Amino acid sequence: MAPGLYIGTSGWMYDAWRADWYGKLPKRLWLAHDAERFTAVEVDASFYRQQRPETYANWASQVPEEFRFAVRGHRFLTHNKKLLDAEEPLRRMKEQASGLGKKLGVMLWQLPPFMRINVERVRLFGEALKAWPETRHALELRHDSWFTAEVAAVLTQYGIANTISDASKFPRWDAVTTDLVYVRLHGRPFTYASRYEEPELDQWTEKVRRWHAEGRTVHVYFDNDAHGHAPHDAMRLLERVQQRGTGGSPVGIRGGPPRKKPSTEAPAYL
Repeated sequence: MAPGLYIGTSGWMYDAWRADWYGKLPKRLWLAHDAERFTAVEVDASFYRQQRPETYANWASQVPEEFRFAVRGHRFLTHNKKLLDAEEPLRRMKEQASGLGKKLGVMLWQLPPFMRINVERVRLFGEALKAWPETRHALELRHDSWFTAEVAAVLTQYGIANTISDASKFPRWDAVTTDLVYVRLHGRPFTYASRYEEPELDQWTEKVRRWHAEGRTVHVYFDNDAHGHAPHDAMRLLERVQQRGTGGSPVGIRGGPPRKKPSTEAPAYL
């Protein structure tokens, strides 16, 4: 996938969004509705239960060719196995997600908040991911013991993106470890519930633009779904990112101005 900008929400099947986002649309049309407004969506249900390849294929058939899905890896590997013996869970997840075809943009692997640093497990996981090279991978670390230069270097070595995860319930690590930047905006001061205010969206807009100008592929997903803020915040960020920059050139969501090749020799702390 050519470097671009992909912005959307974490999940889309929320009844709380019906009143002011989906209106009278039947649920079977909700994904298509979002695909007309966003450039990507994060599949959240895959973390809790296995999805069939046919389910993914059905979702892929409802969105444009340039639309992308990020898929949250099943918790069996991240929370039960804690990245150990990853080969079989990865094979199963790969088979299932194959239904998305080229519309699979990123696999997200979220570690539990109580899991402390274990560099060797990340190395083993990186080795196991070599069996799935056609898909990009991001790792969400929710304990600050992971936030070290050694961990960042290992992520860079294996081409795994650190997930920049903004929330009040767990710490955020702003390390950029690959030419893929993966951002999850959970909301603050109330995780999963708070709306992002204008100054906050302005700050994220500048970050997204800078990463994109560096030649990185950027995925941003809003997970503040509790009160229906996520889709509206995603639209507001999309609008900001697409506005003309100070140089007078429009910032394209899937294209944009020429970008220099990003350096992956060392992680960047932004």
